Amino acid sequence: MTVEARIRREIEARIHSGEWKPGHRIPFEHELVGIYGCSRATVSKALGGLAKDGLIERRRKAGSFVAHPQVHSAVLEVPDLAQVIAARGEDYRWRLTDRRLADSAGDVPLPALLVEGVHFGGGEPFALEHRSIALAAVPDAEQESFADQPPGTWLLEHVPWTAARHRIRAVEASAPEAKALGLRPRGACLELDRTTWRSGQIVTRVRQLFRGDRYDLVAEFRP
Repeated sequence: MTVEARIRREIEARIHSGEWKPGHRIPFEHELVGIYGCSRATVSKALGGLAKDGLIERRRKAGSFVAHPQVHSAVLEVPDLAQVIAARGEDYRWRLTDRRLADSAGDVPLPALLVEGVHFGGGEPFALEHRSIALAAVPDAEQESFADQPPGTWLLEHVPWTAARHRIRAVEASAPEAKALGLRPRGACLELDRTTWRSGQIVTRVRQLFRGDRYDLVAEFRP
């Protein structure tokens, strides 16, 4: 086995075992040169291969870090973000930031419940959520605090939907959004605007803003 292959194998093993978690700094190149007794070019090539495979992120002047796993979701599904993140081996957490009766809710008929919060994966912000729930369609939602369970999870468990519409686009995060997501100002995000219906009646409309480096949407087609 070459030194390059050994470096890659041992770093991969630490990542896959969970010893080095997402965000962990990999030893600097000069440190790896000392550890493995090889040239800097060999170390750089090994790290480049790991970065190409999506296991690490190389940041100029800052070093290399274990990458956050990219989360994939099917375009034609309504995913439960708690399950999606947990399936990637990351700890999931929801933080409620606002819950109130809405004065207006766009195309969601009043009375409507407004719920806002942040989804976390691996201890870091993953997505912002702004959701309106039609209380005429889901009256039980008014009694839920959504402090411990995100509204999307609760709705999937309690209210079967019969139709959904997605609107997806790339956007730049506003200053408050970037701060909440841990991004630089105007950082790249994926915005998903989804409305779901049950028997022709709107159930909920949600706007979710995802970090562009941690989420993509995938669909498979067959003729």
